[in-house]
Amino acid sequence: MLSSKFLGGVTRRKSFNCHKYSPTFLSTLMLIASEKHMSMSTGVDAFETNHPVTSKSQVYDIAAGNYRKLGEFGSSKSQRHQPPVVHTLNPHICMSSCHYSTQYTDSIATNSQHKLLGNIPKYVKIVEVGPRDGLQNEKDIVPTSVKVELIKMLVDSGLQVVEATSFVSPKWVPQLADAKDVIEGIKGVSNARFPVLTPNLKGLEAAIAAGVKEVAVFAAASESFSRSNINCSIDESLARYRDVASAARKLSIPVRGYISCVVGCPMEGEVHPSKVAYVAEELVKMGCDEISLGDTIGVGTPGSVIPMIEAVKKVVPIEKLAVHFHDTYGQALSNILVSLQMGISVVDSSVSGLGGCPYAKGATGNVATEDVVYMLNGLGVKTNVDLRKLILAGDFIRKHLGRPSESKAATALKKTVFCASKL
Repeated sequence: MLSSKFLGGVTRRKSFNCHKYSPTFLSTLMLIASEKHMSMSTGVDAFETNHPVTSKSQVYDIAAGNYRKLGEFGSSKSQRHQPPVVHTLNPHICMSSCHYSTQYTDSIATNSQHKLLGNIPKYVKIVEVGPRDGLQNEKDIVPTSVKVELIKMLVDSGLQVVEATSFVSPKWVPQLADAKDVIEGIKGVSNARFPVLTPNLKGLEAAIAAGVKEVAVFAAASESFSRSNINCSIDESLARYRDVASAARKLSIPVRGYISCVVGCPMEGEVHPSKVAYVAEELVKMGCDEISLGDTIGVGTPGSVIPMIEAVKKVVPIEKLAVHFHDTYGQALSNILVSLQMGISVVDSSVSGLGGCPYAKGATGNVATEDVVYMLNGLGVKTNVDLRKLILAGDFIRKHLGRPSESKAATALKKTVFCASKL
């Protein structure tokens, strides 16, 4: 059992006040009970209630958006509309349902975090890169209005840092030719920061003219990748970024530094941790406030990520580091977890798993923000992100792109709610 084998002294009997949780949680809870053939009235190996429950389970049609009743609690008029306090002998069965609410998991995960997962942070800042990194390689131009609406929906979900666009030459990245218009479209959006990528002084000047308050530069730990991606060597790129960082700092504009290919390169193969540490140290020296370590082609595993971070944190304070994983081989979440255990508290991700690397055949998108939030909820780590609203943002952009979501959590949770609505 999860509670006895993995969660130490966690009490197996966990109470849930149904008034506290969303209709989504309640409907899914009933679905699980139905599928497991559990007794709702006796509490045998399943649930107990403080109200009699008949064969009619009460669930809500979430898809309709109006909490339409499909059944009723209780058999008497006085018992109807009184959701019971449900006790479960198997709290882990219900955990995934709880994640879909706006609340992160409580003491179950907190205890496991304390006993087994080391010093993972209590709060993780998520940097949403979908509007820039996620869309930049899309062949069909996404309308500016759609980009603006996506950013607004992401902020509405609780994300406080959303990378909005990139001020690059339209010749190289035609998808982001509307950078100025995107920034104009989100000027009225508050409670969030909107960094943009500025690869050179010209891009910085254009960003400043548009009203940008935060910028980022993009280096590589692989010489071959640097030449393929930005047409210059690593040292040449660093010299270019020193000018950008210097100009930005004079205007008190924060600068973020990205490093790509931190564990592997599509041309060179394995990248030695010392190369990553060198670039990271140079970026900090020039004034970058935060360094994002990117596994651009998604080849990393905890076995390669750990020594890379160990090397970098010798020359850069851990509080200045972020991680940016792609999920090509399904390793992104495990890599994020070990990064958190090592003290990192900033994670880049992309809504619905948007993105990819044009220089690596078969490389998939960034780790899906929905999956990251789902995992962090389960660990009891705060993100201030409403997973339900985040999933809606993912649905919004995927409909415009005409492709299904790459987020496993979003896909599974939507299926669960759909099934519950059919009970």
